[in-house]
Amino acid sequence: MHARFGLGNDTLKPYKVTIARWLWPDISRGQDTSISKAKKAIADYKKAVGRPEDLADLMVFYCEQAAGFSNDVGYSDESFFVSLMGMFTQALRLAITLGQIQRKPLLERLDQVAQICHDLGYGLGDEMDDMLDEYLAAD
Repeated sequence: MHARFGLGNDTLKPYKVTIARWLWPDISRGQDTSISKAKKAIADYKKAVGRPEDLADLMVFYCEQAAGFSNDVGYSDESFFVSLMGMFTQALRLAITLGQIQRKPLLERLDQVAQICHDLGYGLGDEMDDMLDEYLAAD
C-alpha cells in the first residue's frame, strides 16, 4: 500500500533491498542468489503501482546488481547471465518509451552495465552494446 499511494520517502527502496539481497548476496555468510525472488520484487512493484519510470529504474537496478555481483566475485552462472540479458532487454525497451529527461539517465546506467559485462566474457557486453546502438539509432 505504501508504494501504491506514494507513502514514505523512497517507495522503491523495499523492492531494491530485495533485488540486492538476491542478486548480490553475502557469500561470506553462505547466501545464495535467486533470480526468481529478485524478479518477483519487480513483478510485485508492477502489480502494486507499475509507474513505467519506476519500473524501468527497478529493471536497470536489477541489471546493475547482477552485473556488479558477477564482476565482483567472478560469478559466471549461465542462467544468471541469461536472466541479466533478458532484464537488460526489457529495461531498454521500457526506457526508450519514456520522455528524454527520464530516459537519458536510465540509458547511461544501462551503458555502464554493458561496460561491466565486457569483463564477464561470453560476449555479453558486446551483445548489450549492439542492442543499445540498435535502439538508440531507432530513437
